[in-house]
This record gives sequence, structure tokens and C-alpha cells, in this order.
Amino acid sequence: MPNQDPARRAVITGLGALMPNGNDFPTYWANLVAGVTGTRTIVGFDSSGLEVKIAAEIIGFDPSAVMDPKMARRMSRFVQLAIGAGQEAVRDSGIDFAAMSPDELDRVGVVMNTGGGGIEQIIEGTHVYDGKGPRSVSPFTVPALSGSMGACMLSMEFGLTGPVMTQVAACASSVIAFHDALRLIRGGECDIVLAGGSEAPIVPMGIATLANMGALSRRNDSPETASRPFDASRDGFVLGEGAGAVVVESLEHALARGATPLAEILGGAMTADAFHISAPEPTGRGQTRAMTNALRNSGVAPDEVDYIVAHGTSTALNDVTETRAIKSAYGAHAYKVAISSPKSMVGHLIGAAGVASVLAAIGAIRDGVISPTANLHTPDPECDLDYVPLTARRAKVDTVAVDGFGFGGQNAVAVFRRVTAA
Repeated sequence: MPNQDPARRAVITGLGALMPNGNDFPTYWANLVAGVTGTRTIVGFDSSGLEVKIAAEIIGFDPSAVMDPKMARRMSRFVQLAIGAGQEAVRDSGIDFAAMSPDELDRVGVVMNTGGGGIEQIIEGTHVYDGKGPRSVSPFTVPALSGSMGACMLSMEFGLTGPVMTQVAACASSVIAFHDALRLIRGGECDIVLAGGSEAPIVPMGIATLANMGALSRRNDSPETASRPFDASRDGFVLGEGAGAVVVESLEHALARGATPLAEILGGAMTADAFHISAPEPTGRGQTRAMTNALRNSGVAPDEVDYIVAHGTSTALNDVTETRAIKSAYGAHAYKVAISSPKSMVGHLIGAAGVASVLAAIGAIRDGVISPTANLHTPDPECDLDYVPLTARRAKVDTVAVDGFGFGGQNAVAVFRRVTAA
């Protein structure tokens, strides 16, 4: 990658979302602020044989409204969601890719990350193979299951011929998308990057394996209150599906076309725990380093951060470890900064969890409202920070840090700020 030029600033100019509590960004953001949850009893398949019967599904999404119906049938759901969120982000930005020259399109990239890709295609292909034999397996199975296909289909959708990238980093995936978008802008390879993440993991096998791992909430009788980050009674996360996309531009490019920047990506950092395939390292050292390195790389002091969008999964280990890491990284300011978790309302979107948090960060900067942590009635004594329980809070928000921590000990933090002229 070319040398980085910090004078090339990366700003956000368009937002798109398909989430369990809203099929577009305005609805998602309004429901997030209102504390409306999208967790419910599973409707996409018969869950009667499963121990966990709840998830955070997207309701009412029609893939044929965003893709050619034949192609939609051939593609995985995570690709369909990526296309829908990407289209909204591009519309919201006001960019007309169809009016661009080939040379201009060469400078538009896509970074659309995921945690698992087309998991349902693997399952369906295996069933077909076992039941009907090898010649009956669809030739579209491999492209449909590929984790990179969300990014590739977005590049084809808009004719974008710059770098097309997908990183698979479990639950940290779509925080990392913004690291890469910033690098592409600062490196001079791109003037525009469509960045985000997409995930559609709600299939019986996905529910079963996570339930057997002990990761999922078993509050089948109260799905809307099952995801309760930092609460003393939390018993696991709610698996969710969703996609988010953000248009990132160089500040120069955005201003030249008359766009209004919504926020700026200042920097970020990644670290590894090197500890366990699913559990965080108990002291939070790796998470702490991701936070402190991200702040340093962004030129931000801990006490300048107004809001932290927590990873906040609603699991016993993660919430305590993240609390410890925040205290270590932010010192005394940890007790003053506002913190909340969107997962309390949309569940855990795995590869799309980071972009769901980034969208919450941008909404907070734009509107001066911090969305709450829903279902936080009785804080865990070990989670004793300001987690904005139950009700949204009006506040001036200039600088936000977004946390994303994945299975295998992958830690990522990105920092965003209100755009200033200086």
C-alpha cells in the first residue's frame, strides 16, 4: 500500500442500514434512540427442536427489490443485505456513480467485511449432495458462500473498479473495514470507499452450535429483554443478522462536490489476545492496547472521548473484560465517559456488529443523542461505569470510540470525530 498521507482526511457522507429494528438507517437510528428492540421468537424457520428459539431477524426485507430476482435467488442472504445497505448509503451520499468516468471509478473502492459469509449455502449444498448426488449441486454455491461476494457484488452493482476487499475477523470484522477505508484514502489509492459489513448467520446450525457453546441467552419467553449488556442477570447474547454500509470520501473530494461530511475517521488499532478461541483474555490487556493505540494513532487524549460505543455482547466474560479494559485505557475518564451497547436492541450481528456501532456513533455526533443500553436494570457490580441505561441521553458528542472484539482474540477500535475546518 502506498505511503500514508495524514493530510488526506477521510470523512463519512452517506449511511445505509438493514437491521433487526429498522430496514433503513433513519428507522434503525430512531428505534435505537427510542430503545426499540428487534429481538424476537424466530420466524425464519421452525425452531421448536432447538434449546434457543430467539434471534434478532430482519423482517419485511425483499431481496428482489434491491437485486435482479434471478441473481437474488442465487446469492446468499448476507450478499442481499449488503446490496440493500450499500444502495441506501450511496443514495444518501448523493453520489452518482453512473455519471463518473472510468478513471474516476478506478478510484472508488469497496471494503465489505463479514464473519462467516454464506453459511446457508454450505448447509443447502451439503443437503443436495447427500440427497441427490454431486451433479445436482448448484454451480453458484461457491460464489454464493464466498465471504468476499458482498464486496464483489457491490463493485458490480455500481461499476466500481478500485480495490475490493473483504476481511474476516469474526465480531471485529466491520470495525476493521473503517481502518482499511482510512488507509485507502490516506494512501491515495481511493477518493471514495464504500465500507461496512454484512452477516446472516441465523440458521438452525448456527443457533445450535452457539447454544452448545453457552454463548446464547435462553430467555425464550422474553426475547425482547434477552440481550442485556452489563446487567447482573445477563445470560448470553442474542444472535442477529444485518448489514450496514457507509460512504467514506476524502474531505477534498466531498467538499468539491458540495457534500456535507457527517463525521471523520481519525484512526484505529488492532491487537490480539493470543489466549482462547472464544473467551477474552481476563485482564483485558489486548483490548486495552487496542483502545490506547487507537487513541494514540488518532491523536486523541482519553479525556477527549465523549462516547464509547461498547462491544457489549451481554455475555458474562466479555462485559466484565471490556469494563476492565476501558478503566485501564481511559483512567479516571472511564467513570465520566458515556458508554452504551447497540447489541441490547439488535443482538450480536457478528461481522456486521462493528458497522452497527459505527452508525450509532455517527448518529450521536450528528444529532447530539446517545442511544441507550436497553434492558440494563441492575448493573453488574463489576460493570460500574456509565452505560447510559434504558433511556437515550442528550449530549454534545464530538469524539467517539467504537470497540469491536472477536472470537480468537481479535480486537479492533476505531475513532470518529465531528468534522472541523482545521
